[in-house]
Amino acid sequence: MDFSAAIPTFVITLREGVEAALVVGIVMAYLKKSGKRHLNLWVYTGIALGLVASAIVGNFFGWAVKALSGANSQYSGAIEPFLEAGFSVVAIALLSWMLVWMTRNARNLKSQVEGAIGSALDSKTAGFGVFSLVFFAILREGFETVLFIAGKFEQGLGPTLGAIGGVVVAVFLGVLMFRFGVRLDLKKFFLIMGIFLVMIIAGLAVTALGNFDAGMNAMASIDRKSAALCFFQERFVRAGDRSCVLGSMVWNLSRVLPDDRFPGILLSALFGYMQRLFLVQAIAYPLFLGGIGMLYFKSLNIGSAKPKASSNKMSGNSIASQK
Repeated sequence: MDFSAAIPTFVITLREGVEAALVVGIVMAYLKKSGKRHLNLWVYTGIALGLVASAIVGNFFGWAVKALSGANSQYSGAIEPFLEAGFSVVAIALLSWMLVWMTRNARNLKSQVEGAIGSALDSKTAGFGVFSLVFFAILREGFETVLFIAGKFEQGLGPTLGAIGGVVVAVFLGVLMFRFGVRLDLKKFFLIMGIFLVMIIAGLAVTALGNFDAGMNAMASIDRKSAALCFFQERFVRAGDRSCVLGSMVWNLSRVLPDDRFPGILLSALFGYMQRLFLVQAIAYPLFLGGIGMLYFKSLNIGSAKPKASSNKMSGNSIASQK
């Protein structure tokens, strides 16, 4: 089994899981402070059903990819790479948006969650309100990971194991913070995880382009009417240099640094390294890396530009104050 495929989903799920753990911890701390600890059962139910719903969504996507790619159609060979490319594009958009949004709103997370839980407690269906808040927090983070796994469908069980490992570690960190009062520098944690996530997103863009090219190539080989879509196909003599829509080959490191062996397999899992890289991919990677990275670091600067009186860093001190 290729365990290197588990690393990106571990990083993503760990980061998203810690975000969910913060929401859950703030909710439980608020319930304790309000004397409503009897509603904790609704919190646990929301966590459990949120994880179950994420798993169901993941299985559905996996089943859909298998069913559509195995359909009796002349284009069945092109469906799977197109689906993987589509899932990757949606995952890129969601992960990028959540990365920037969470960074900008991290300082207001406590007040936002407490406002939502306060409104829920004032309603007649307080228990269901608490459940909904926790359930959708878990499902939101799980859905992003599910989309990433769907985009890496061909890598088998590895991404799923990485996701499970990330959830376990996130739960462990949440228990340490809210149950035992352990102080963790969450600002530094999210900074490091964010940098990794920016590189993973850029690598996912390269992978998505590769899948899209594979789908176009499959269509061109099946139907002559689609052959014209591969406008780069006829310009190269060597079969290994051919690309349907990605242009000429920039490098071929299959003998020096193959992407199915260490360390190439690790670079591929984390950063989207490909032993055969084409022109469009070589251009897209720095564009995505620079674009998403600029938005991410700009959001960090926005957070640090606030007055010092309200600039308590998101560390164990702020977590302790939520109890």
